[in-house]
Amino acid sequence: MEPDILTLAKALGGGFPIGAMLAREDVAGAFQPGDHASTFGGNPLACAAALAAMEEMLLGGVVENAASVGAYLYDQLKVLASKYPCVKEVRGLGLLLGMELSLEGKEIVNGCLEKGLLINCVNNKVLRFIPPLTITRGDVDSALAILDQVMERTTG
Repeated sequence: MEPDILTLAKALGGGFPIGAMLAREDVAGAFQPGDHASTFGGNPLACAAALAAMEEMLLGGVVENAASVGAYLYDQLKVLASKYPCVKEVRGLGLLLGMELSLEGKEIVNGCLEKGLLINCVNNKVLRFIPPLTITRGDVDSALAILDQVMERTTG
């Protein structure tokens, strides 16, 4: 599949707001100056941030780290899940993971927040983990120690 137009934002600037649109040459030819504008496209600071973010993604080992630490996080969540009967499933890939519970997760989320761990719960029963791409195994260990303490206290 080859798209006619592809839009980019979010991660393009590594957290700094920027947007971009890419188009095949035959499609791009339909645009004239002034046809398209972007609130966050093209300003020098945003472009410098995007360039730095792309260099880090391509040359800094970020993708490899995300795959490696994501697999580690998944495995450690599975270990934690085996400890608590309220965990129905751990799922996801890379650094976008979820832990489905048989109970509502709001109390777990709030308990983690009190201890400095920011997670959220979607559909009332799925704890969602979306750490930064630069997370380390040590960060995972610290986060899961908090999650374990909170789960023991709230589901225990």
